[in-house]
Order: sequence, then structure tokens, then C-alpha cells
Amino acid sequence: MKQGILKIHTMKKFWIKKGLMFITFFIAFVLLLGFVVMGLWNAILPVVLGVKAITFIQALGILLLSKILFGGFHGGCRGRREQWKMKMQEKMGNMTPEEKEKFKSEWKNRCGSRWKIHGRETRETTDMAE
Repeated sequence: MKQGILKIHTMKKFWIKKGLMFITFFIAFVLLLGFVVMGLWNAILPVVLGVKAITFIQALGILLLSKILFGGFHGGCRGRREQWKMKMQEKMGNMTPEEKEKFKSEWKNRCGSRWKIHGRETRETTDMAE
């Protein structure tokens, strides 16, 4: 019984240590990226384009904005997306034509109305412009 408790305690310590190491490396990575962005911006853009130099906080803001706009720093997400895509292709491959049609119509009912409204609005605005 004592060995089991000791093993659990050792595993908890291991995961806590591993988690703290991950957090430390993540913070160091973000700080390093912030300094690289700030350094590159301040070394190149004020000279070439005549813009103002930025602070470290502004560099972190630019990093966050680029993450939001361009979706960078994916890490393991691409693998999960590919797994999902392959799983869906396998499911669709195993369906009969009737099942495929039913599946597609269900998704059109769930998501299609939003796109149809958007399509109508764009057609109306283009008709008004003509």
C-alpha cells in the first residue's frame, strides 16, 4: 500500500515539474519572439518607411494580432484536422448514395440557411449597384 502511495506521489511531482518546465519555456519563447519582432521592426521600418519605433508591449500586440489574422503558431492542430478529415472521408466512403444525400441535406438544413441569406444579400446589393 505504501509503495502505491509513493508511486502516485512521485508521478504527481513528475507532472508538476513537467508542467512548470512547459510554462517556463512557453513564457521564454513568447518573450524571445516579442524581442525579435521589436528588434526587427525598430531596425528596419523606421529607416525604410519612416514609421515610429515600437515598445516591447506593442511588439507582443503585433504577435497576437498576426496570430488572430493569419492563424500562425499551429503546433499540433494540423494533425488533428487531418485526422478529422480522413475520418470523415472514410465515413463518406462507406455510405450508400442515399445515406450521402441524406447527410448532405441535413448539413444544408443546419448551415445552409445562413449562407443562402448571405448569398441573397450580395445579389441584392449587386443588383442595386447596376
